[in-house]
Amino acid sequence: MHSSPKKPFIFFILAIIIIGSCNSNYTSKKTGYFNIDLPKKQYVLFNEYGFPYSFEYPVYAKIVKDSTYFDTNPENDFWRNIDFTSLNAKIFLSYKVIGGKALYKIKNADGSYKDSIGVNAYDKMINDAFNLTNKNDDVATSKKDSLFKTANNIGGLLFKLGGNAATQRQFFMTDTTKNFIRGALYFYSSPNADSVKPVVDFIQQDIDHLINTFKWKPL
Repeated sequence: MHSSPKKPFIFFILAIIIIGSCNSNYTSKKTGYFNIDLPKKQYVLFNEYGFPYSFEYPVYAKIVKDSTYFDTNPENDFWRNIDFTSLNAKIFLSYKVIGGKALYKIKNADGSYKDSIGVNAYDKMINDAFNLTNKNDDVATSKKDSLFKTANNIGGLLFKLGGNAATQRQFFMTDTTKNFIRGALYFYSSPNADSVKPVVDFIQQDIDHLINTFKWKPL
């Protein structure tokens, strides 16, 4: 697995941010908006019983359970999609317990896949977050990552990719000791940078709101 010299530094800075005492609402840097007809912003709370997290999501989206994520089977019942049907997009959410059981897909020689069981090591999940983002390097025209910490003591990292990347927004949030959740924005059709930019900019506001309202809950 390719390792970037930047990653150990990110681990260190992320831990400092998460345990720090200075909190604020997270707002991503805006890149400009198109004048198109999009739904009015209004949010509802996702706070399902037994889930280790809660957050607010837009009323024009719905929360659905998905069976797979990046060719990996869900490790628990807390993986969800935020489905923007009218916008032809989804935000995939996968939750993992740090130090808990990990399920991975390994490709066999005949092209089929088999499950492999491992452990969710914190540094490996951080590496995976970077590696999944880097898979878009061949089509992305730009890439930017930014650390954040919210007023709810939620720390994480947001990735923004430009061009025709399959997923132009990815992020993760973690308390570094127990909980780790990843999110990725995908479109149902092959993305075109010019055509999806208004929607990406629009959903970015919803990602910001999700991040700012996100909370961990005891299991």
